[in-house]
Amino acid sequence: MAELVRYELTDGVAVVTMDDGKANALSVPMIDAVLAALARAAGEATAMVLAGRPDRFSGGFDLKVMMSGPAAAVALLTRGADLLMKLYGAPLPLIVACTGHAMAGGALTVLTGDYRVCARGDYKIGLNEAAIGMPVPVLAMELARDRLSKRALTRATLLGEIYDPEGALSVGYVDELAAPGDVVARATAEAKRLGAISKMAFKATKKRLRGDTIAKIVGSSEADLKDLLPGT
Repeated sequence: MAELVRYELTDGVAVVTMDDGKANALSVPMIDAVLAALARAAGEATAMVLAGRPDRFSGGFDLKVMMSGPAAAVALLTRGADLLMKLYGAPLPLIVACTGHAMAGGALTVLTGDYRVCARGDYKIGLNEAAIGMPVPVLAMELARDRLSKRALTRATLLGEIYDPEGALSVGYVDELAAPGDVVARATAEAKRLGAISKMAFKATKKRLRGDTIAKIVGSSEADLKDLLPGT
């Protein structure tokens, strides 16, 4: 199997690039690879950039697994929730380089970033669960509630609105737009800047900022999955 994630450490910044050659689906192997990269970065880097391949950040959870049965879907979503919470609570600055389409679980991954740079272009970003007949899980709802503007929350979750990069910037999915060829460079520059913050101060402040949301999501995930996938 080809390497799903590339890890490069330069000047203290770990640049982690997801690339499965397709939609960068959040499969168990992809999730495990990103978790391993995050653990490595936490031990040796001052900040981390999480990027996708050109035109595709991530299409979300692996649909083949999700459609293969409730048990497989629960296992994937449980592992995915662990990834998203570890990214959201990462002890070092996490900068997301959204290199293209970011749908469903991919959009949630974008939301975990402390700073998010997005490529300009004909790309789609959003939570389409309700639009395809799936309730929005607590995990997604609480991340959206934390990061998106209050005025956009209903449209982005209940109505499943999908945004282009400019719209994503306006509602809070991302913080900055850049030319596609400059996205990773801009994210890396921001990572270098944020990496200069005191590690102790950053970690303690992030815990105070996001600890309650993470605890709520972790505490409700098992029961929420049973509601989403009856019979599990």
